[in-house]
Amino acid sequence: MRILSVRYLAAVVLSLGFAVQAGAQVLLTGTLKKARDSGAVAIGYRASSIPFSYLSTRGEPIGYAIEICRALVDAMGEEVGRTLRIDWVPVTAESRLDAVESGKVDLECGSTTSNLERQKRVAFSPTTFVSGTKLMVKKDSSIASFRDLLGKRVLVTAGTTNEKTMRELSEKFRLNLTLVVARDHADAFAQLAADQAVAFATDDVLLYGLLAENKAQGSYAVVGEFLSYDPYGIMFRKGDAPLASLVDASFRRMAEDRDLERAYERWFLRRLPSGISINLPMSPQLTTIFQSLLQKPE
Repeated sequence: MRILSVRYLAAVVLSLGFAVQAGAQVLLTGTLKKARDSGAVAIGYRASSIPFSYLSTRGEPIGYAIEICRALVDAMGEEVGRTLRIDWVPVTAESRLDAVESGKVDLECGSTTSNLERQKRVAFSPTTFVSGTKLMVKKDSSIASFRDLLGKRVLVTAGTTNEKTMRELSEKFRLNLTLVVARDHADAFAQLAADQAVAFATDDVLLYGLLAENKAQGSYAVVGEFLSYDPYGIMFRKGDAPLASLVDASFRRMAEDRDLERAYERWFLRRLPSGISINLPMSPQLTTIFQSLLQKPE
């Protein structure tokens, strides 16, 4: 009788374990359920947001934001109990918010500013980088500040906060700017090189990245004061509490393990695959943000 009782108890415990596991699977919702069912996570990447999200010479998405997103996919796989593949989806500055909202991509991994206007439509991870709008000009240019742009043609990238910043700046200071809207950062840089405008306005780190990737530091300069404040984050769908909790926990773990710091060093202080380094030390603002992730939430 005792043997039967032990076997019976073991069977009960085993069945309860299966029930708990099945219950956990049933409880999955939103993006995590989608990932478990499909076995994949759709990542939106940018083609020329150097060094955050861009294409290698082999046509593969690489960069600082891409590295962080790969870690998030690993964490999602652990959460749903299966290895997840990545389905790469190209997005632009104009299409990226719609792609997240519609479910076309699950994580947008680029150089996207988190602000109140965008937070009405999508959710953001903790801050991954802090940047701001500056101007790129040719080195023989007389432009040293936005105040030197009166009546000039200035390049911006479609769908960026920089475009809005420059329109507001032009109106506020009566600069009468003619904004030339490029389809992406690479296009804007090409147009600046072809003298289609006197300056290209976007986040300073993206300007440094373009110069490094094109080995053009000797021909161009990044000038002027910061014209905006732009904290970057990884985008995902709004209202997805389980994914938001996983993203937040993953960032805290990456901060504790120094993975965020090491990723920064790889993409901003060491040589890029092109052989050139941006050589941009971490700002005091980003250092403070990463340190704050070490504090346990109340």
